[in-house]
Amino acid sequence: MANIHVRMPEHARPQPVSRASKRSGMRIRSAFLLLLCAALLALVYTGNARPAQAQRADVLVFAAASLKTALDEINSQWHERTGKHAAISYAASSALAKQIEQGAPADVFISADEDWMNYLAERKLIRLETRSDLVGNRLVLISPKGADLQVNIAPGFPLLSLLGQGRLAMANTDAVPAGKYGRAALEALGVWQSVKGRIAQAENVRAALLMVSRGEAPLGIVYESDAASDPNVARVGTFPENTHPRIAYPIAVTASSTKPAAGAFVDMLKMPEARTMFDKQGFTTLK
Repeated sequence: MANIHVRMPEHARPQPVSRASKRSGMRIRSAFLLLLCAALLALVYTGNARPAQAQRADVLVFAAASLKTALDEINSQWHERTGKHAAISYAASSALAKQIEQGAPADVFISADEDWMNYLAERKLIRLETRSDLVGNRLVLISPKGADLQVNIAPGFPLLSLLGQGRLAMANTDAVPAGKYGRAALEALGVWQSVKGRIAQAENVRAALLMVSRGEAPLGIVYESDAASDPNVARVGTFPENTHPRIAYPIAVTASSTKPAAGAFVDMLKMPEARTMFDKQGFTTLK
């Protein structure tokens, strides 16, 4: 068989790479590596920003989400008066207690119920001598502002029909205090079975509040202090106190805390000035 030679067009033949082209390619690769390193450093510093802020604070507080509005205001005034500052992490009491159990460096824990404080006490993760009940609260039914609805919350009240085609916003009814209180109240009133398939469960009570505030749910069960914090919701009824366990917010210094300001922060929250702010936000004084 004859050999066939194909002559490539001049423009298609491989061209020798000039030194200038090599230098240009190296510069491009170097610039890319520098940008990559800068991006990685940015991620590192961004990821450490919150822990660094917590380390600079005089005390790190883990607090139930429903306390946010009141505690932020109290903390701001404490800083103005003393120069001290608390870094406060808000979430469901259940999530915070689990984080402390796993070694999170909290100095103070404020739960929205007795159960999760007891959970840490049983594991010797709080200083029992520092434990006390800080404030109380009420459980309310809310709707988006302007719904013009008033409900007499009594045994057998027509909650299902009030929901229409919507869902009832509640914090997780198995783990989060506000959700557990809400479920207990609905069971006591004999209406839980009719609505249990229509619950929109949220990770904490502030998330349930937000569902109603945004109009994503026609009704929700939250604390009175939550309803007072959001101008886009209206309280349409209050659950009788005998339908659910007593709502109490216990506070304690954690067993691992070494910061002197932890005790000072707890004491400050019991002073008359702080008490006034809690009252203003809808919390109650425990009897």
